[in-house]
Amino acid sequence: MIKKLRLIACSILIGSTGFAQEVEFTEYELENGLNVILHQDNTAPVVTVGVMYHVGAKDEAEGRSGFAHFFEHLLFEGTENIERGKWFDIVAANGGSNNANTTQDRTYYYETFPSNNLELGLWMESERMLHPVINKIGVDTQNEVVKEEKRSRIDNAPYGKIIYGTGINKYVFNKHPYKNSVIGTMEDLDAAELDEFKSFFKRYYGPNNATLVVAGNIEMEETKKMIKNYFGEIPVGPEVKRVDIKEDPITETITATEYDSNIQIPAKLFVYRTPSMIEKDAYVLDMISSILTDGKSSRMYKKMVDEEKTALQVLAFPRSQEDYGTYVMGALALGETSLDTLATSMDQEIAKLQNELISEKEYQKLQNKFENRFVNSNSSIQGIASSLATYSVLYGDTDLINEEIEIYRNITREDIKRVANEYLKENQRLELDYLPESAKE
Repeated sequence: MIKKLRLIACSILIGSTGFAQEVEFTEYELENGLNVILHQDNTAPVVTVGVMYHVGAKDEAEGRSGFAHFFEHLLFEGTENIERGKWFDIVAANGGSNNANTTQDRTYYYETFPSNNLELGLWMESERMLHPVINKIGVDTQNEVVKEEKRSRIDNAPYGKIIYGTGINKYVFNKHPYKNSVIGTMEDLDAAELDEFKSFFKRYYGPNNATLVVAGNIEMEETKKMIKNYFGEIPVGPEVKRVDIKEDPITETITATEYDSNIQIPAKLFVYRTPSMIEKDAYVLDMISSILTDGKSSRMYKKMVDEEKTALQVLAFPRSQEDYGTYVMGALALGETSLDTLATSMDQEIAKLQNELISEKEYQKLQNKFENRFVNSNSSIQGIASSLATYSVLYGDTDLINEEIEIYRNITREDIKRVANEYLKENQRLELDYLPESAKE
C-alpha cells in the first residue's frame, strides 16, 4: 500500500493577488487496485465523492463510437439495490447534487452531499461499480437521451462542430481514435447489441481502472474504514490495455470546409496537432493562447477586433489530452471581411511570436494571470476533488495540484518563441473554412 501525504507547510504569496494554500491529501491503494485519494477540509459541512474511470472515447472499438459517453448516462439507470430511475431522487432527497462527464481519456462521476451523508455517497458509487443493472430498457432509454443531447449540443447548436471537435478531429487525426467525437455516432449505438455494452463495462469499470476521491468535511480513519467496507471486496477487473497508436506527422497543409445550418457568420480556423498534456510544451501553448486572445488587451483582439475591425470575435485555445492535443485558432468574420483576410492577420500574429520575444512587461502580465488562475483553481471542494482525480489518472502525478504552477513559472520568453516555431507551422495545420449552410448555394 502506497501512501502520500501533503502537509500544509505555509501559505504561498502569489504576487499581489492573494494567498493559496497547498492542498493536503492522502493517497493509497486497496488490494483490488482501487486508487484512493482523501482530502480533509472541515471549513464547511460538505463532502464530494467522485470516481474517475480511466476510460474514454479513445478506448472504443472501431464501429462502436460513443460507448464511453453512453455509459456516462447508462450508469445512472440503477443497480441491484437502487431502483431504476431513483438515483437522482435519492441524491436530491438527501440534500445532494451529482453529475458526470466524459472526455476522450476518462469518465468522471461525482456526488456532493452534506457531510453527514458521506456514507451514502460511498455506497452509491460502490453500487455503480459493483453491480449496475445493464438491460435493454435502460439502453433504449439512454439511447434516446444521447440522441437528444447530440441534437441540442452539436446538430442544432451554432458552431457546435467546433466546440465539440466533430468538425475538426477527423482531419487532424488519421489513425488515433481521437479522430472520433466523444458523443460518437447514433448509427454505432443503434447497431450495438446488449452484450457489447455488458462487455464494455466488465472491461473498463473495475476498481483497478478507477480512482476514488473523497474531499471535504471528513474524519480520515473513519472514512478509510467505510471505503474498505464498500469497495474492498469488489473483484479486480481485467488488466486494461492502453491505446498506443502513433500518428504520422502532418507535413502539408490540410484544407477543408464545413457547413453549419445554425450560423450566419463564417469563421476561419487553424488547427494544429500538439503534444500530450503532460509535456511542458502543452503548458507553453496554454500561455500562447492567453497572449493571443485572453481579454481585450490580447494581441488578436486588439488587432483584428479593435484596430482592423475585420473580426467579430477571435479565439485561440489548446485542447489538452493524454496522448495528443490540438491547438485551435480562429476568427469570426465581421461584415464582408473575407476569410483570407482573417487568415493573413492570424498568420501575422503567429509570425510575431516566432520571430520576436514577447516584452518583459507582457511576460510579467502573463505570469500574473496564471498565478491568479492558480489561486482560484481550487476554490471549491467539488473542484479540488476533480483536480485530484485528474492529476492522478491522466498525469500520473497527484502532487501537480500544488506544483503545476511551478511549470508555468519556469516557462521563459524563449520557450514561447521556440514552441510557436515548433508547432504553429503552416505546413502542420488544418485550415478550415466554417461556413453557413446557405454558402453551398
